[in-house]
Amino acid sequence: MTPQQLAAIDPIFAEALRVGGPELRDFSRPDGFPGLLRVVMEQQLATVVAVALWNKLVARLDTVTPEGFLTLGDEELRSLGFSRQKIGYARGLAEAVAGGRLDLDAIHAMEDEAAIAALVQLKGIGRWSAEIYLMTALGRPDIWPVGDLAIQLGVQRLKGWAEKPSQAELEAVAEPWRPHRSLAAQLVWHHYVALQEQARAKRKKRP
Repeated sequence: MTPQQLAAIDPIFAEALRVGGPELRDFSRPDGFPGLLRVVMEQQLATVVAVALWNKLVARLDTVTPEGFLTLGDEELRSLGFSRQKIGYARGLAEAVAGGRLDLDAIHAMEDEAAIAALVQLKGIGRWSAEIYLMTALGRPDIWPVGDLAIQLGVQRLKGWAEKPSQAELEAVAEPWRPHRSLAAQLVWHHYVALQEQARAKRKKRP
């Protein structure tokens, strides 16, 4: 399904494309260890900040592997934007993949809920992180991350609701979008990021 076809199902997606532009932004991430590490890095960070920090890590390691990541000390990781907590999570992830305790190939072969259940066993990987990985790294078509703040605020604005929707309300509103809820999420992000960019541009113009 294309963004335009989804917009024909629900007019909020036409609005998302009007505000964000006709070409959908690329929200994809690599699969395997690099993609999962990137999701961990991005937790609770603004999109612009997260991209900048990821680019710094890629520049440092060139090829992001568990073994290469484990060569980096705490001080260097902090200089790359990792908090103390995220250093622990990222090291745990690298050690689990390098040591074979986390079999990402096996997880990739699982159905969505089984894959999520397997990923959240790792410290630092919650449901949000697992869902984002499945959607943006593995291209799963029907993921709807109701715990994502940008999804909550984006749907609120697009629907014209007075209050931020609950997770139950987000689940209900997305039922007609099955089995294309990943595309729906990307369109909501597309709209949300565009509004952030517009707000930054306005702030820069102020004297």
